Amino acid sequence: MNGTRLLMHAPGAPGLRLLGLGPGLRPTRGLYKLQRLLNQHAFWAQGRSISQLRRMLAGSAAVASLWRGKRLVGFARASSDGAFRAVLWDVVIPEDVQGRGLGRQLVEALLQHPSLQGVERIYLMTTNGEGFYTQLDFRRSNGQTLMLKESSG
Repeated sequence: MNGTRLLMHAPGAPGLRLLGLGPGLRPTRGLYKLQRLLNQHAFWAQGRSISQLRRMLAGSAAVASLWRGKRLVGFARASSDGAFRAVLWDVVIPEDVQGRGLGRQLVEALLQHPSLQGVERIYLMTTNGEGFYTQLDFRRSNGQTLMLKESSG
């Protein structure tokens, strides 16, 4: 997408998390833009508070964002132990800019991040993006079951 800029944030995304920085290390209210992106385009991530987003970013080994001017048009992150396992989380592209290679750009940037290099397995969970991830060489995991324990509070 012409005019789109990929940002690879430092681990924990301190500029975005603490100062709301966007492209060119300029203040862009980036944390609020992230909250709006998730609320509007990620059914699983609606209602996250700014405090929760700060904690989420702080615990993320790799964080990537895509900007078109001052508009946040993509976000993704990963956690990893640096050796055996990593998980991709919150890959989000607004519907009006999907189909332009932005999701691929985000996922490929995360996969090239130093904290994911040499990791034995990279996981992700998706509700309706299986076709997209298959194009990026992810495959359905046979023999494993997704288990879930939700917080009681």
